[in-house]
Amino acid sequence: MVAKLNHTIVHARDKRASAAFLSEILGLPAPVPFGPFMGVQTGNDVTLDFLDADESEFIVEHYAFLVSEAEFDEIFGRIKERKLAYWADPARRERGKINTRDGGRGVYFEDPNGHLLEILTRPYGSGG
Repeated sequence: MVAKLNHTIVHARDKRASAAFLSEILGLPAPVPFGPFMGVQTGNDVTLDFLDADESEFIVEHYAFLVSEAEFDEIFGRIKERKLAYWADPARRERGKINTRDGGRGVYFEDPNGHLLEILTRPYGSGG
């Protein structure tokens, strides 16, 4: 049997706003409530379950999304349209730039909670 990631919990200050942000910026289906969560399903059937958390429980994470070249253009257009800060690197030293690692393109930006989101068109180590 091959284990597949099914879902993960994403701490949020406002689960509804955070889930809506992710689904809108990535062009994914609208969030769906499930118990205490607001779930956003990705294209590979992994669900990010947003959960309201107070500051003592809050954990800032990094989430990377593999997208096609066309999807990158669409998402990056929404990032610029919203005037979000973006970086070419996870340390956030190369502001206003994208990277071209492995012959693809990648960019980092923050969600409303400070989670560092990344879109990339080629998996790291894939060459190119």
